[in-house]
Amino acid sequence: MTIYDKIKEQIQADFFKQNFPNDGQRFVAWYLRNIHMRDMNETRDDITDGADDKQIDAIVIDNDKSIIYIIQGKFISGGIVDAEPLREVLASWMQLRDLERLQVVGNTRLQRKLSEVAQALDDDYEICFELITTSKLTDAAKNDLETFQIELAKISENEDWNATITLVDESELTRRYELALETDNPSINYTLDLSDCKYMTETIAGTQVVIAAVPLKDCISFPGIKDGSLFQKNVRQSLGTSNAVNKGIRQTILGDKHKDFFFFHNGITAICNKMEINGTKMRMHGFSVVNGCQSLNTILSCSEPVKKLEDTYVMFRFYEIPQRERADRISINTNSQSAVKPRDLRSNDKRVLNLKRSFELKYPTGYFITKRGELAPANKDKNFQIDLSDFGKYLIAWHSQRPNISYGETKIFDKYFEILFKRDYKPDNAQALNTWMKEVLKIWSDKNPLSLNRTLLAMKAYAPYHHLYAISMCFSISNNMADRVPSPHVCIEKAKQHGLVEEIVKISGLSLNMALEAAANEVQPQNRVFSPQNWIKAKTCLAGINFAIRNYFQMLPMMPGGQQVSQKLKEGLVLGQEDFEYRWAAD
Repeated sequence: MTIYDKIKEQIQADFFKQNFPNDGQRFVAWYLRNIHMRDMNETRDDITDGADDKQIDAIVIDNDKSIIYIIQGKFISGGIVDAEPLREVLASWMQLRDLERLQVVGNTRLQRKLSEVAQALDDDYEICFELITTSKLTDAAKNDLETFQIELAKISENEDWNATITLVDESELTRRYELALETDNPSINYTLDLSDCKYMTETIAGTQVVIAAVPLKDCISFPGIKDGSLFQKNVRQSLGTSNAVNKGIRQTILGDKHKDFFFFHNGITAICNKMEINGTKMRMHGFSVVNGCQSLNTILSCSEPVKKLEDTYVMFRFYEIPQRERADRISINTNSQSAVKPRDLRSNDKRVLNLKRSFELKYPTGYFITKRGELAPANKDKNFQIDLSDFGKYLIAWHSQRPNISYGETKIFDKYFEILFKRDYKPDNAQALNTWMKEVLKIWSDKNPLSLNRTLLAMKAYAPYHHLYAISMCFSISNNMADRVPSPHVCIEKAKQHGLVEEIVKISGLSLNMALEAAANEVQPQNRVFSPQNWIKAKTCLAGINFAIRNYFQMLPMMPGGQQVSQKLKEGLVLGQEDFEYRWAAD
């Protein structure tokens, strides 16, 4: 069965047929669900296809990777496609450079997403155009793609506008889908043909090693570059094409000194669990690149010109490393040749290590995950597991009262790290935040027990932190301490004591929902469209949440059975003045 046949069969599901009017939209929606891993609400929100879509079928804002994906899809059975889809991508690119005009002429869904795009561009997000098709490009179209990639590279060099274009054709779509099926425990197996490489094999310190000069054009065939799965054991993912090191790599590739690339580059380090060499075929099991993420992403962004390069190599070091701890050390020690953002190395900060130590001493069955990609041991209690990245987001939402900053790691682990992690944080407070958030996420499920607005559910990547903030404000407002922050541990213990955990989570979730709906109903300035995503990322949304909480408390006694619940809340939400502190300033 071809990938077209698989998709054709899968888009007959009720979700696709009930929400999207034609197979073209259903194909794009399938791609968002299966490749970008968007949930049903996010998928509906991301689709912009339709009348006046201006050649933009979908827009995905990836806050974790700081990338804006502009997607154009062509669902065609077999055969090849000409350059027309590429021209549509080019048209969307030209129009995106004038966002103000595009918002005026685009459809309502596009206008709303463009408001979010504008905010992301202000935060220096990179743009990635993805042309997805179930067919292959003609030779002429491939030439156009090469030209487009070169032009985008030139513009990125000369202007503050970083963009790349990726072709996801039949073969790449198949590969991504197969990899997505293993996303919970991805393991890449790959066979490299060494016949075009210049290589040597050695055994060093009992480890099988292959040192090879690999043609640059062979690198773009490595699986898992764009989606990051090849770099699971790396200390960081792609930093985009806008930093100085990656710009230099790209200039060498596209310039007349490309044959010197081998000498200009420090080389790439790859590891695998098992390595088998049979003639010139090297089979690697559990293949992962631990140093070279930036280089390979930059090489891929120039894929079409790279395919034509001859006598252009990059040095690879392939190691057979089955020991996980040893692999981690290699990853850390080989990532010091270029500037690393502070958030990439916070896992080794003494304050983080101290927090990890105190948490695991307090909760012996618990585990504090500090490294990206790290997994807790199987014998640890999942209810007492915290990830450093998530924990930073909890802190800024609760203690700094700025959930609008929780959506991305950059500000938390760069600008506000000293504020959030400077103090000896009590492990019982850390576990309390962890417990509150687990209760919150039960609400943000497909079952949607609170019947939250579908638009709010589409913001699952960051709106739950506003829900966590609302929980803290339930206690603060009830105690007339709206300018102070309650202790997370005292809050959860008091709520458990009075059997109010679920009720407080419910009230805070409904208040968030009411705040969004109230903001959506406000009159907008001329030629402006209300953007839920921009509202949730703005500090002004906090006043709306607080107002909704106060209003709910006032209206509760008048609801059926509300008098009893109101009295119970009065008792269960009462805290002492010593249980509050001033918020940690983070703005």
